[in-house]
Amino acid sequence: QVQLVESGGDLVQAGGSLRLSCTASGSIFSIVSMGWYRQAPGKQRELVAAIASGGSTDYADSVKGRFTISRDNAKNTVYVQMTSLKPEDTAVYYCKVIAKTAWHSSFKDYWGQGTQVTVSS
Repeated sequence: QVQLVESGGDLVQAGGSLRLSCTASGSIFSIVSMGWYRQAPGKQRELVAAIASGGSTDYADSVKGRFTISRDNAKNTVYVQMTSLKPEDTAVYYCKVIAKTAWHSSFKDYWGQGTQVTVSS
């Protein structure tokens, strides 16, 4: 199994910055993608940003230019640097990793427990 531990969520004023971290551990053979999703109250979970093993990235339009995703492959850790935060960024942020636990297994989605980001106006 793969376990994910997230950190970095906090209460911040509008215009402020935060950095979220997520480290994957356990029986990891290969990670193909790491990313962040968020879910605000009453809304569906949505992609924030993702980064593939080769380094290509994908961002939600709402965070482009403000958020930057990066990863440390040696540490199986993904980060998202969030700047110019807005009240509408308030949500629970979840880390998702697509990984396989053995050479012959299939890639599966693994989710973290979530970390709260609250942006006050």
